Amino acid sequence: MKIGVLSYRFDYYTYLRNILFKLPEAEYVPVKDLYSNLRRAALFANRNLNKGLFPTFDLNNQFDDFELNKVDILHFSNGVSYGRTPWVSHFETLLPRFSTALTRYHGKTKLPLEMTPLLQRGFHALKSPSCKRIIAWSQAAAEFERDLLTELPFEDREVILNKMTVLHPPQEVLVEHPLEHPYGRSQPIRFCLVGDGFFRKGGKEVFLAFESLIKKEHADIKLVLVSSIRLDAYAAQETEDDRNWALSFIEENPDWIEHYQNIPHIQVMELMKGCDVGLLPTYADTYGLSVLEAQACGLPVISTDVRALPEINNTDVGWLIRVPKNDLGEALYSTPEDRQRLSQQIQIGLETIVRSINADPSVIYTKALKSIERIREMHDPAAYAQRLREIYREALES
Repeated sequence: MKIGVLSYRFDYYTYLRNILFKLPEAEYVPVKDLYSNLRRAALFANRNLNKGLFPTFDLNNQFDDFELNKVDILHFSNGVSYGRTPWVSHFETLLPRFSTALTRYHGKTKLPLEMTPLLQRGFHALKSPSCKRIIAWSQAAAEFERDLLTELPFEDREVILNKMTVLHPPQEVLVEHPLEHPYGRSQPIRFCLVGDGFFRKGGKEVFLAFESLIKKEHADIKLVLVSSIRLDAYAAQETEDDRNWALSFIEENPDWIEHYQNIPHIQVMELMKGCDVGLLPTYADTYGLSVLEAQACGLPVISTDVRALPEINNTDVGWLIRVPKNDLGEALYSTPEDRQRLSQQIQIGLETIVRSINADPSVIYTKALKSIERIREMHDPAAYAQRLREIYREALES
């Protein structure tokens, strides 16, 4: 079986995690199309003009190769195809993943959906016989899709809903058994935060919470940070001044912050294995793959309760920070007042949880055992591969 995958995404992390090389018997073929060429041209023009004159977001999630790529089936992440070759698509939030649809969900109440020609074409692609299956990463993503589809007539909605399934990403267990440690001054509890989107993932709140606990309460804790501290101007709405503040903060606190930038993924996993508790007190994450990786390394995780996080983290295997959200589990961060309230809730939640862990570190080992078992039961790579195999077989037989 030849599975077509976008050529420029052969090294994308989400493609490697969910799509590429999951079936040993399959051949994975890099494919190109009209929209990948338009995207390349737009990026080239934007670089040369030194401005974002040509938007590329919607180009990322469309495909039409006029059947020139000779493959059995196409597999996308967040994309739709307009051609006749059978295709399936994973999605983190919703399909079609166009900007007009996504902005509808930023805020306490949903914005009216503008049924643009692009969005209509995307829905038509999902209804077409070529679309065989749409694969939600989580129940949270499936709920977003169901809500979006309420904008369609009943018959069209049902056609698409009948193609939807939920399949959580696979994750291999990376340590067979956690280690018990006699925590104290000579061996502080090591917390780990991984993610380039530092501010969106709650990095500022981690800094402030840890600083308070260390200086005011003499907590025996350290932070291992893996991040480029890049600006992503999403959710947290950080600025260059914020980035400079974070870099200065790291320089001023080398006694309890270990900072790593741009290191290979395998090294990130080795760092995780040397830590005790994972962190993802995020403003906005569609899923939270770093939570799975931390749990697989034997680290229970402190996270917020947005989007899919309650599906993969809970108070049995970790800790949840409750934050203000809309009906679909998206945190409220659209206004300065929303962001301030969200930030305060995250910092207070972090301080409360880390304080309790520091007072009774034995809870780390108990939750670590359950975290590893959770990964083994819920994210088994062999079971994931078998489900993909069934999806492809059903697609090609229908």
